[in-house]
Amino acid sequence: MNTDLETEVLKLHSEICAGLADPSRIMILYELSSGSRNVTELCSNLRMPQPMVSRHLKVLRERGMAIAERQGTVVQYTLADKRLIQALDLLRAVLRDGLARRAALAEAIA
Repeated sequence: MNTDLETEVLKLHSEICAGLADPSRIMILYELSSGSRNVTELCSNLRMPQPMVSRHLKVLRERGMAIAERQGTVVQYTLADKRLIQALDLLRAVLRDGLARRAALAEAIA
């Protein structure tokens, strides 16, 4: 593989994974999948303190997962790409299937 391409792929992969590394950021992404939200709405809906939500939004913006758009005095955040939710749903299905296999194995052993 081309070294420059490999470096770029690894960088993109690490940025996406770092963006998804915190459950709070994943919850924010799911909330944004329902529509545009401001920080106050996200805090209320997710029951998280404002400083925490703002820090997570900064990470999501830096990784291109969320888009901030000023509307008067309020900043509205939107999901940058709906495929992020599809990817998260796929990862959840993989996790669920893995847990089901482990549970079946534990039951077989017991």
